[in-house]
This record gives sequence, structure tokens and C-alpha cells, in this order.
Amino acid sequence: MNNLRVACSTRTLIVSVILLLFAQTFSSVVLGQPPNARVGEAVPRDVREIYNKGLQYLVKTQTQEGSWAGGQTGPGVTGLGLMVFMASGEDPNFGQYSGNVRRAVRSLITAQDPNTGYLGNSMYHHGFGMLGLAEAYGAVDDRRVWPDGKNGRTIGQSLELATRAALTSQKNNPLGAWRYSPSDTQADTSVSGAVLVGLLAARNAGIEVPDTAIDKAISYYTKMTSASGQVAYSGNIGGFDESLARISIAALVYSVAKRKDLPQFKSTLGYLVNKVEFTGKSGFGWVNYQRYYQAQALFQGDVAAWERWNKLLIRQLKTSQQADGSFPGQHGASISTSMSLLSLALNYRLLPIYER
Repeated sequence: MNNLRVACSTRTLIVSVILLLFAQTFSSVVLGQPPNARVGEAVPRDVREIYNKGLQYLVKTQTQEGSWAGGQTGPGVTGLGLMVFMASGEDPNFGQYSGNVRRAVRSLITAQDPNTGYLGNSMYHHGFGMLGLAEAYGAVDDRRVWPDGKNGRTIGQSLELATRAALTSQKNNPLGAWRYSPSDTQADTSVSGAVLVGLLAARNAGIEVPDTAIDKAISYYTKMTSASGQVAYSGNIGGFDESLARISIAALVYSVAKRKDLPQFKSTLGYLVNKVEFTGKSGFGWVNYQRYYQAQALFQGDVAAWERWNKLLIRQLKTSQQADGSFPGQHGASISTSMSLLSLALNYRLLPIYER
């Protein structure tokens, strides 16, 4: 270390120049490429074409402030859109979509309550917004987020605030989970999935999340999972009907929380594998929401099953994608397009949350 501090050292100067040139040459390759990225394995052409068309739709429809309008709007929609760009393989700081990434990050931070950390509208939005921040943390250079020297919150500060808000909401909930409002005393497995995956992503990014918080949330899911693998919605509301979305959410949180030893994980995954030929029908309910979770749950639990399911998904998305690159959905094209593209993003495997 002492030698490095000697400014006049010729050897130090040469080494510094070499390192600088090396960093400049390879920085665009390293950024956005986590250790699990596949090297030398081609992404199917159909996937690239569908994904690129969808990206162009999101580019054209993103507001100057960084959000997306039309149908559902809010931090959750922005967080999902941000992840689509992060998963594209482009350098988030200097690549083709770096401007879209920066605007989306600014939109999330600006929308956050600076006192409570809440990413407004509902805990759905909070969960997906927190997930977007977690995926951007460490990959997006804070110095490039705020133009003209503005000093807004960093991504890390915003993520810590969002994490604290989720943990505070959980502490005040007797079920140890979440529902629509941060102050709700009820819970459901759909909203809880959005928040819990966001918390797990924050923990993976290095934000402190107590084990007790994860344990409480997983305990809630085990109580809501039947021996058959079906997952209830909220207490007796909805019962143990066949909701592949909720079953996928449960299987995913068991996986990402590293609880694959639980019988509930085995039952939910088994249920999904038995239904692997079913990817959902376009125009039917929250099909894009179901696919978004189903893709991740199968990939985390059984890669061979995911590969079979993924082939069917590619065919269906190729058929249902609109001429402008969007995907139809009852809650608006922005969220439907983002969720559809993220269901394909396992083919790229660039988001940290997609690590196995």
C-alpha cells in the first residue's frame, strides 16, 4: 500500500495506467453480468425478437419522469419496467437503455415517502418497487442517476428505507405477513409474495433483513399451503382452489428463502410440475401475473420442467404479442408487457434474483 501512495513512482504510474485502461475496456462487459450468467450459450432467436420488440414498446411509452401510464400505474409498475431493462443484457450505465434505467430509478426514489420509506399506492407497489431497487443496487451508478449535480437519495438509501417500511408493516401484522395497506392486520399470499420477494432480493443485495422476519413470513406460507400443494388466498377467502399464480408464489418464496427442505415446497413444486403443460391462456384473468411467477418457480425448483414449460411460453407469447411490441392485459399494456417479458427473462439469467 505504501508504494501505491508514492506519486512519483514510475512503476506505480505504469501499473495505474494499465489498470485504468483495463477497467475502461472491460467495464461494459462486467456491469450487469452476475456470476450465474451463461457464457457461450445462445439465447433462442424467438426470445430475443420477442424481448427486443417489447423493450421498444416500453422505451416509447415511458414518461419523461420515468414511469409508465395507461392501466395500472405507480412504483410497482415502474419497478417491473426497470427490471425488464436490467435483464436485457445491456450495460445499465452506458448501454442502449441506460437513460431508461436512470429515469425509472429516479421515478422510484422520487415516489418514495422520505419519512416512512413507503413506495405508495399499495403494498403490491411497494414490493415490486423494492424489488426493482434491489436489482438496480450495485449495478447502477448513483452518480449518473441524478442530472445536473442534484443530490437525491442513493439507490442504497432508498432500498434501506423501503426495507425498513416492509419490516415495520410486518411487525404490526399479527399474521407476520402483508396485505394492501402498510397498516393492515390481515394478510394474503399474493401481496405477501410481492413484498417477501422484494425483501429477499434486498437481503441478497446486502441490506440487513433479520432472519426472524423471513421465518415469520415463511411460517405464514406454510400455514396457507395444503398437503396437495394448493395455496389459499387469505384465510378461508378463496380456499384451496387451483390458483397456479399463488402456488407459484409459494414455491418461489420457499426456494429463494432456501427452504427447499420443507414439505410445503415439495408439494407446491410437485403441483406445478404436474401442470407444466399449462402456461395460461391469453386474455384469461391475470395470466401475465401467473406466468411471471410460474417461470421463476419452475426455474428455481426444476430446470428440466422449466425448459419444457418455457418452450410452450415462447410459442404463446410470440402469438399474443401485438404489432407495437406490447402484450394485452386487463390491467393495462405496461404491466402486462413487463410481466410477459420478465417471464422470458430466465432465458438471459442476468438478474440477481434469478440466481439458483
